[in-house]
Amino acid sequence: MRRGTSRGCRKTCSALRLSDDERDYLFDLAKAARPTLRPAAPPRERSIDSPVQWLMDSITMSAAFLRNGRLDVIATNHLARALHAPMFESPTVVGGQANFARFHFLDPVARDFFVDWEGGASATVALLRGEAGRHPADRALRELIGELSTHSREFTTLWAAHDVRTRHEGIKPLQHPIVGFIELTYRTAELGDPSNAARTLNVYTAEPGTPNEDRLKVLASWAVSSAEPQT
Repeated sequence: MRRGTSRGCRKTCSALRLSDDERDYLFDLAKAARPTLRPAAPPRERSIDSPVQWLMDSITMSAAFLRNGRLDVIATNHLARALHAPMFESPTVVGGQANFARFHFLDPVARDFFVDWEGGASATVALLRGEAGRHPADRALRELIGELSTHSREFTTLWAAHDVRTRHEGIKPLQHPIVGFIELTYRTAELGDPSNAARTLNVYTAEPGTPNEDRLKVLASWAVSSAEPQT
């Protein structure tokens, strides 16, 4: 982006009081609109490095999983798979891969599982909107958005709002089929390889000394027993 254009965008962002995510999204759109620039190719889908899986597996009292910008779940530890069991058992799983957006909007089970379904729906759409700004040429992303728009009126309404988000952190209340109500804190971190689509590490954990921690321990035990080979 030329210096004058960049200054103009900064002034516009300041005047509109845009958030950091909205500002970045505006810059991405400006870059994509310039005919002299080719849209950035989406990061490649590659298998994760073994050390990344070892890292997640070593986290025994938190649910950890790796996702891409389309909200496909690429890898998990045992506890993350147990925590999101309704999603992994959902008919919305395609080719063995779960997707948070597809589960959230296309499986009625999600409305019971996510206690704050509306808040999660808004955040999910905003994350996809941010990804679409970064990678407008991502065919798989366009197909996912088309699928959700075709089958979910709620998604279509939220997509039209143009809310943007690149990070999603906070408190997540869930109604789990094994342990019942559980409220967890979640954080995200970007891995160091921007060329790999699977780059966002998500960790869900419970506040120490709370009933939520007790329920998470029960779920961790269930996850380990479920993962053991049957004799």
